[in-house]
Amino acid sequence: MNAETLGLMAGTLTTASFIPQVWKIWQTRSARDLSWGMVAVFTVGTFLWLLYGINVGSMSIMTANAITFGLSLAICVMKLLFDKTVTGNTQ
Repeated sequence: MNAETLGLMAGTLTTASFIPQVWKIWQTRSARDLSWGMVAVFTVGTFLWLLYGINVGSMSIMTANAITFGLSLAICVMKLLFDKTVTGNTQ
């Protein structure tokens, strides 16, 4: 197994781990249990990993982090929308 295949397998699993969280936030219309600090740092970190993947030309890093970045942005948007609706503020 080459390094890129291993990277694609790892990226698939770590990226897929975010899908249940996005789905749960969508279903419950709440992301109050997620801290803004974690969500913001993770989103920025994922974006930097995406840039790194582009820089080194690694398809596994680019693919996994592009998708995960999109999922984390979705969490940010839902946190803004749903938490504001539920509590009347953005905590």
